[in-house]
Amino acid sequence: MNPRRAALVGTTLALLAAGAYAVYARFVAPADKPVYKLAAIERGPIVAAVSATGTLNPVVAVQVSSQISGQIREIFVDFNSAVKAGQLIARIAPETYEHRVRQAEADLDAARATVAVQQAELYRARVNLLDAERDHERKQTLVSKNFISPAELDKARTTLEAARAQMRVVEAQARNSEALVRQRAAQLGQARVDLGRTELRAPVDGIVIKRSVEPGQTVAASLQAPEMFVIARNLVDMQVETAIDEADVGRVQVGQEATFTVDAFPGKRFKGHVTQVRKAAQVVSNVVSYTVVVSASNPDLILLPGMTANVRIVTAQKESVLKVANAALRFRPPGEGKAAPAARVPGAGMGEGGGAGRSRSGGGQGKLWLPGPDGKPVAVEVRTGINDGNQTELLDPELAARREVIVGTQAAEKAKLATPRLF
Repeated sequence: MNPRRAALVGTTLALLAAGAYAVYARFVAPADKPVYKLAAIERGPIVAAVSATGTLNPVVAVQVSSQISGQIREIFVDFNSAVKAGQLIARIAPETYEHRVRQAEADLDAARATVAVQQAELYRARVNLLDAERDHERKQTLVSKNFISPAELDKARTTLEAARAQMRVVEAQARNSEALVRQRAAQLGQARVDLGRTELRAPVDGIVIKRSVEPGQTVAASLQAPEMFVIARNLVDMQVETAIDEADVGRVQVGQEATFTVDAFPGKRFKGHVTQVRKAAQVVSNVVSYTVVVSASNPDLILLPGMTANVRIVTAQKESVLKVANAALRFRPPGEGKAAPAARVPGAGMGEGGGAGRSRSGGGQGKLWLPGPDGKPVAVEVRTGINDGNQTELLDPELAARREVIVGTQAAEKAKLATPRLF
């Protein structure tokens, strides 16, 4: 073979082998090193909040019940009726209680007549006692002058003692009759009170938001008074009662700002603030929560009792801080347990005395991974502050904004080897 031709063939074969290897290494061979996703440390505002759902309720809702049993004769209000304190809103059939009043009045009159009889008996007993005393004195004088025998004096003394005993009996009977009059008067008063309770009146000014009875219905008041109406005292100022999980309730305090939305007005956000954190725990399916009350201004009366509210309570807010994506704090490179001990940025992640643990600002500790000069990730311990669910505050001033950290890995892109075009 011609040497020149042989050299040309060898060169061509070498170029084809090099191209094939490049194609294999680029598109077919697996990547040896992982490709990392990076995110920058930013500076800006951060807001920590607690989200929950709750129910809209009036601040004051008064249940109107019946203390007596009977049939509803009339109802004078309906749903959404505005009422004033003392206004008649319903009436129970009063005939039974009117008859009880008349019976109590008759019993009182009978008791007063008995008192009059006892007063007459008392007067008679006093007259008999005076007559016995005079007869006893007279016979004492006659015995001293020997005009009568001592036996007559003994008889007069016995009569006097009997008159005195009768006097005490009649006085006791008179006091008993007077007590009976007071008893009958109290029963009459009770009967009149029950008669007055046949008229149900509004206890406060407000709006009727619930009516549980109809005319002709019978209510039975036994151990528990039946609920008939619910009157909201004021629908301009309402409140949201929301259940906060025990893991978040420690961050909620009275006075914190809150916002909420309702499904009826999806584009409108209502403002309020925390007015109460109730200490009574609610346990449902072994989940412990606490009721937090959020104020809700309702000047347009568009919020209705019972609506479900999606509440967001702002627990902490800072304007200009270093912050990083939460994914960066969750990231762990493959084989971290076999890697060398993590490096530390000077002053980062250390509390007083250089020890680990909670920071002085009340945050915690975390670990970030930075791309190293050789492409391998380098760990940096940092102190963390508040968290808004997507980003976390970094409390180490040595960390600069826009510094890139690793948030995850991505597989090396492989392109399919295209079929060469034939010309």
